[in-house]
Amino acid sequence: MKSAVETLNPTRVKLEVEVPLEELKPEIDKAYKSIATQIQVPGFRKGKVPSRLIDQRVGRGYVIETAINEGLNGYYQQAVLENELVPLSRPEVEISELPDPEKNEGQLKFHVEIDVRPTIELPDYKGLDIEVDAAKTSDEDVQAQLDELRGRFGTLKNVDRPTADGDYITIDLGASVEDEEVDSATGLSYLVGSGTMLDGLDEAVIGLSADEDATFTTALVGGEHAGKDATVKVKVTAVKERELPEANDDFAQLASEFDTMDELMADLKRVADESKVTEQGIQARDKVMDRLVDIIEVPVPESVIEEQVASHFGDHGDHQHDQENDHDTPEHRAEVRENTERAFRNEIILDAIAEKEEIGVEQAELIEYIVQASQQYGIDPNQFAQMLDQQGQVSMMVGEVRRRKALAHVLELAAVKDTEGNEVDLTSFVRPAGELAEENDDAAEVSEETEEDAKA
Repeated sequence: MKSAVETLNPTRVKLEVEVPLEELKPEIDKAYKSIATQIQVPGFRKGKVPSRLIDQRVGRGYVIETAINEGLNGYYQQAVLENELVPLSRPEVEISELPDPEKNEGQLKFHVEIDVRPTIELPDYKGLDIEVDAAKTSDEDVQAQLDELRGRFGTLKNVDRPTADGDYITIDLGASVEDEEVDSATGLSYLVGSGTMLDGLDEAVIGLSADEDATFTTALVGGEHAGKDATVKVKVTAVKERELPEANDDFAQLASEFDTMDELMADLKRVADESKVTEQGIQARDKVMDRLVDIIEVPVPESVIEEQVASHFGDHGDHQHDQENDHDTPEHRAEVRENTERAFRNEIILDAIAEKEEIGVEQAELIEYIVQASQQYGIDPNQFAQMLDQQGQVSMMVGEVRRRKALAHVLELAAVKDTEGNEVDLTSFVRPAGELAEENDDAAEVSEETEEDAKA
């Protein structure tokens, strides 16, 4: 088999393939065996019909056509491997020549047009200058950490006053659409200001005392009436506020491993400092990716983007349902297209860097990523891993971890300063604590070996 590639544009190629008749013979033999099981010839058992009789019954041309249909994908895949292509779209195949069934000579010729993963040129990405916001831990930051900790040990108590932002209330709800009740619930607990229930609920309940009610209008987001405006009556049956424990040594001993508030506050300061570094790290990481996209040209295949946008909106030639929900709008489509193109560029760039830097993925790293992802979906990690395996998405996860490591590598090489000109050390953000500990252990072992050699 011979194959050749013609580049149509940076993301699309034409693959010319020629398969001589000799190489078609294994597929032709398979076709004879397959057809022999489908026809009946007197005097011959099913599946044992000779080839010459099959030629008489269905024609040699039909046999060759069957062989080509069965073998075409294999020849295409072989040509893709030989030319080191990474297809991104469904192949568009056109057969230009078939073997002559009468003369038993000739060859199969076909060409395929496909979108392929583009090859990019990587500039020097080491030492990128990145500026992030200055990170200074304030007393308010530490107090916020303390208040959050106290909140975990707080208790709720009933109060005889109107509802205020931050209160916990118990409510009864009833929703009606066009004077018909469509839903109701009693005894619901709600944190005022959280915005986790219905739009307009917070504004309706603020100022209400126990046994008082209010009515407001909101758009329903679930059920058979989703998208419709409903009139909702809310009744407050109890108002509660969280009573926080006093911040003293007793609380420090209850809520932590420390004996005194001074020790606890020092640790909360450390946590707040680490939080600031994490914020700087996220900002630096995003800016590094922005810089890479700016300095590296990545051709984007239009058909691939179109397919992904269509998949996002569930295009089936009818957008009426989405339009009714204000989902499928020109503005939203433009936003999805922009995000899809950006994600494509990010993936191509980071894959190229990972390949250049020979970045691999350890099993422990993949497991850690799967555990984190399972927590986001609220699924047991083992069940999540099994689901990924059944859906054939493990390799996709490996690719994602590899790209994250590639971006972390570029970030580690970057020159990061804050807006005040101070150098920012993001080592703890870029490298996991376990990796740093292992590196320090290795360094310690080398140091000990050096000392022993010196003594010897």
